[in-house]
Amino acid sequence: MKLGQRLTQLNDMIPTGYTHIWDCCCDHGLLGAALLSRQASPTIHFVDIVPNLMQQLEDKLQRFYPRQSIPQWHVHCIDVAKLPLSDYPENPLVVIAGVGGDLMIELVNSICLQNPQLHIDFLLCPVHHQYELRQHLIKLECRLIDEKLIEENRRFYEILYVSHGKLEPTISGNSTRSESTQVSPAGNQLWQSNSEMQRDITQRYLDKVLTHYQKISLSNPQKAAQALQDYQTITF
Repeated sequence: MKLGQRLTQLNDMIPTGYTHIWDCCCDHGLLGAALLSRQASPTIHFVDIVPNLMQQLEDKLQRFYPRQSIPQWHVHCIDVAKLPLSDYPENPLVVIAGVGGDLMIELVNSICLQNPQLHIDFLLCPVHHQYELRQHLIKLECRLIDEKLIEENRRFYEILYVSHGKLEPTISGNSTRSESTQVSPAGNQLWQSNSEMQRDITQRYLDKVLTHYQKISLSNPQKAAQALQDYQTITF
């Protein structure tokens, strides 16, 4: 099945070289299947908490990606907050998309707390509460690898590719994680564009975010003050 724009962008941002990629909240497994097809990693993990959905997915994977094929795949019907990363500690990338930023904060926080010894990369695409997620990533001392802004079906999505834990060489092997930058409270690379279409997307997204926090400030000025200040300083 053809990927939509959001999943296509996630797929494009994942380099080869990770030993394990965890496609969390995977739903029908479209992203993970795309990763399998292009052999992005020796092992792809599909994770969701809905039993019927995961059984259907496993049946499809057994049909189209036989167990003896490379890369390997595993289906985990578990809470994403309880990922068994310590059982597969080599070079993990955890992808979480399609859930709100509030839940994403809980999941990322739990994964990091349960695996303090591991270096973990995250590829995150929340459906809302992006600003709050960024604040928490800053508290966790995550480092930014890349970030993108896309629009799909009249909805805007921020994609955050970040690194947590001890510094290690990048997947490309040509530089180090220490060259990654701090996560910005409102985004930095996110607002850069190289086309009129992308500039239009960033402008409309910024207008939407500013309107959102201006409305909040009418009833709760203190809650919105810092976010408004951060977004009002953005130029592109």
